[in-house]
Amino acid sequence: MTRASGIQYDERALANVAIVLDEPQDVVNIAGVMRAMLNMGLTDLRLVRPAEFDPWRIEGIAHRSAELVRATRMFATLEEAVADARLVVGTTARARTEQRNYVRPREVAPLIVERAREGSVALLFGREDRGLSNDALDRCDRVVIVPTAPEYWSINLAQACLLVSYEIFLAAGQEDVLPRGRRSTRPATRAELEEMYAALEEGLETIEFFKSRQPKAVMRTLRTVLARGGLDLRESRLVRAIGFEVRHYVDRLRGGS
Repeated sequence: MTRASGIQYDERALANVAIVLDEPQDVVNIAGVMRAMLNMGLTDLRLVRPAEFDPWRIEGIAHRSAELVRATRMFATLEEAVADARLVVGTTARARTEQRNYVRPREVAPLIVERAREGSVALLFGREDRGLSNDALDRCDRVVIVPTAPEYWSINLAQACLLVSYEIFLAAGQEDVLPRGRRSTRPATRAELEEMYAALEEGLETIEFFKSRQPKAVMRTLRTVLARGGLDLRESRLVRAIGFEVRHYVDRLRGGS
């Protein structure tokens, strides 16, 4: 634990919180995000196809950010940027028509810190002009909405990052973590969860479950339900095995007929 500004916080947990910017368009906003991260003890910045990245300009806006600028990682896809994450938390300005696991920053911050004590957690922010796509939100276990006045609900990218990071920083000062069952394992990574969803979808397709249903809509609902449970590695492998076994069982029946 490290003490700063009178607050004792878990430096190790904060080091595992990755800020992921999906296609940021303005280098000024990237610099603003860096300032917010430095204020709140966050050191892992990941950029997915930024429109521009100018270290000299960034360091001029976000003073003493040279180390964070050098450590910033670039990714070609969002999937690659969050593949190691055991919890993915997206952000959006307003609730959309699709059902999501919507949360407030203060509500989700303790969960982020708890998972970050075990491994990487990704906090996603979308483009300044349109936010995260529905496909990107499908990969999120929780979706944060920052409450604002209805007359002016849109907030700046760096402001949103600061608000959510602040709640995470405060939560990182809480050392009490609920006990886990003896058979529980580490939380599943994003890549492991995607393997689970793919196997489950293949199994459902094999038994013609989608005959009168939209596959994407069904899988989106299943993602929402399963993400709510916060699956660990053992649980995700069990669900994946169900998908595999359904497909293999039907294949065996067809082979014997």
